[in-house]
Amino acid sequence: MDVTEHLLNEELAEGVLTLSLNAHETGNALDLSMTEALSGALERANAIPGLRCVLLRSTGRHFCTGGNVKDMDSGSDLMHGGTAEVRDRLRLGLHRLTRALRALEVPSIAAVNGAAVGAGFDITLMCDLRIAGEHARFAESFLRLGLVSGIGGAWFLTRLVGPAKAMELTLTSEFFDAPTALELGVVSRVVPDDRLDDEARALAARIAAGPPTATRMATQLVRQSAEISLPAALEQAAALQALLLSGAEHKELVHRFLADRSASR
Repeated sequence: MDVTEHLLNEELAEGVLTLSLNAHETGNALDLSMTEALSGALERANAIPGLRCVLLRSTGRHFCTGGNVKDMDSGSDLMHGGTAEVRDRLRLGLHRLTRALRALEVPSIAAVNGAAVGAGFDITLMCDLRIAGEHARFAESFLRLGLVSGIGGAWFLTRLVGPAKAMELTLTSEFFDAPTALELGVVSRVVPDDRLDDEARALAARIAAGPPTATRMATQLVRQSAEISLPAALEQAAALQALLLSGAEHKELVHRFLADRSASR
């Protein structure tokens, strides 16, 4: 087994790329090796023919426990060197993961089991959808170690839960459970732990069964609408809709809809 396979399992089936964090001994800590493996897989994803959805999950007890605290204590991994070196390592390493998730052309789903903490929580926020097992736990926990989110978590969290709640979660570093995550809108559904994989794969399959061009455009429209003004969002919606209305995919689906309705009468 090579190093990448040890850290990350990749599976492609029926348009769904499943990436399984697989470093059980570290709680899937987001060290440089894990970051490189996951970033590389995500960067390659857009070139996969027929890709419809990406599912990010874990094979261990926890989704991702964030940075490796033992490495922090020893001064290894991200932490060695001076300020400028560490900043460049963040930009070229961890930020590569943020950019890769954001650059996906297809929807992404995080299936969260166990703990999603610190940077592990942040990478779930970068996904388009999050589904949690009933005993999942979350925390924007950087202040516990005298740090801030270095990979953009504050940007994503603020847009998801609003500035006031994002500030509270950041400044208290408190853990919150899956029902609270559902109430806050951090996850879209909570399921029994033993059903998490089945439910997440079913959701990915449902998305993958949709019209591929429209699904990609809808994903981009929703992502960007959270960041731009209403006039800009309207312009983007009009441009994308014009492309779809004139395309073969839309016409085929309209014909199929009318044929199915006639058959059901």
